[in-house]
Amino acid sequence: MKRIYVINGPNLNRLGLREPDVYGHKTLADLEEFIEMKGKQHSCEVHCFQSNSEGQIIDWIHEAGDKNISMIINPGAYTHYSYAIRDAIASVSVPVMEVHISNVHARESFRQHSVTAAVAKGQIVGLGFKGYELALLALLEGEVE
Repeated sequence: MKRIYVINGPNLNRLGLREPDVYGHKTLADLEEFIEMKGKQHSCEVHCFQSNSEGQIIDWIHEAGDKNISMIINPGAYTHYSYAIRDAIASVSVPVMEVHISNVHARESFRQHSVTAAVAKGQIVGLGFKGYELALLALLEGEVE
């Protein structure tokens, strides 16, 4: 059975509370339930992780690479400045899809640049939870390698 890690970065544990006009009212638990259910529908085991710690996120990226597990990552604010996460993604040979719930390109200028996108196989923004599903399908259907 195919396995995929879904890694969510800082403040995504605040979904449903933080800026609901931007991120909606659904919680991280709702997101994890949604993507795990989508995985099951496609005979895929989805493992969800969330951390506000850069080091923990890097450890999960390394683990996924070592175990040959593709990833969906929403690095949160680390997207815009974490060269350490960028380098961790670049160090693994498994496909990584970057996802953002909001359309970062329509927001503040500092959110419009991703240091991690260049080492991801693709980036999906602005589609809410659906972006995670599309990233999952792209990984499962071999659209990204």
